[in-house]
Amino acid sequence: MGAIIGLLPVLAFLAALLLLDSYKLVRLREVVALVAAGAAVAGVAYLANGALLASSGLGFGTYTRYVAPPVEELLKALVIVALVRTHRVGFLVDAAIFGFGVGAGFAVVENGVYVQQLREASAGLWVVRGFGTAIMHGGATAIFAVAGLAMTERAREAAGWGAFMPGLAVAVVLHSAYNHLLPFPRASTLGILVVLPVVFYAVFRRSEEAVSGWLGHGFDADTEMLDLINSGRLSDSPVGRYLHALKDRFHGHVVADLLCYLRLYTELALRAKGILLMRESGFEVPVDEATRAKFAEMRYLESSIGKTGLLAIQPMLHMSHKDLWQLYMLGK
Repeated sequence: MGAIIGLLPVLAFLAALLLLDSYKLVRLREVVALVAAGAAVAGVAYLANGALLASSGLGFGTYTRYVAPPVEELLKALVIVALVRTHRVGFLVDAAIFGFGVGAGFAVVENGVYVQQLREASAGLWVVRGFGTAIMHGGATAIFAVAGLAMTERAREAAGWGAFMPGLAVAVVLHSAYNHLLPFPRASTLGILVVLPVVFYAVFRRSEEAVSGWLGHGFDADTEMLDLINSGRLSDSPVGRYLHALKDRFHGHVVADLLCYLRLYTELALRAKGILLMRESGFEVPVDEATRAKFAEMRYLESSIGKTGLLAIQPMLHMSHKDLWQLYMLGK
C-alpha cells in the first residue's frame, strides 16, 4: 500500500497532462524515455548527495534544505537543457510535460528507495511522499523547463546557458521551500496540490494560444513562399533578389541547391503544421515515404551547400526555435 500511495499519484498526474495536450505534441514513448532518464538522474543524485553529505559535515536537516535542492534540480535540469538545445521541445506545453516526466522518474526511484527503507512507515508518510514530495519533483522540473524554453525563445540566437538560470533558480527555491516545510507535512503537501495545478492550467492555456497563432501565421508565410517558388515569380521578390545577390559569392550550382533547399524546407514546414492540425482533430497521420525522401534530399543538399551556404540562406527561412522543432517532429 505504501508503494502504491508513494508512486501512483505522480504517474497519474503525468498521464493527466498527456490527456490535456490537445495537439498531441508529446508521444508516449518520449515520456517513457524521459521517466527513465529521470530515474537514472535519481541514481546519480543518490550517490552525489551521499558523498556531499559525508564530506560537508552538515546535519541531515540542513543539507536537505540548502544543498540537496540545487544538486538535484541541476541534475534534472541537464536533461531538459539537452532537449531544448537540440530543438526537441517546441511549445510550453511539451516543455511542461517533458519536465514533469523527468521529475516523475526521479520521484519514482526516490520513493522506491524509501519504500524499501521504511517498510513499517504509516500511511500518512506515504500520502506526503506521494502527493507532496513526488509532485514537487515533477513540478519543479516542469517549471524549469517552461521558463528555460520561454527565455530561450526570447533570446533567440543569443540564447546561451544564462537563459536557463532564472528557471533553475525558481526550481531550487521551490524545492528548498518545500523541504523547509517538511516539519509541517500537511501544509507542504496542500501547498503543492493547490499551486501546481494552477500553474499548469496557465501554461496549457498560454501554449494552446501560442500554437494556434503560430500555425495561422506560419501557414500564411510558408504558403506565400511556396507559391512564389512554384509560380516562377521568385526573381521579382525580395527573396529572389537576395538569391541573385548570392551569385557573386557562390558558384551557380550552389545557388541552385540553395533554391532547392528553400523549397524543400518550406514544403516540410507546411506538412508539419498540417499534421499538428490533424492531431488536434483526433487523426493520427503517419510520415509517408515521400516525406522521408525529402528529408534525405535535404541532408544531401546540406552537405552540398556547406555551412557557409546554410548561414547565407537563413535570412530567407523561418528558423525560430519552433520552426526547427517542427522539422524534428516531422522527421522523427
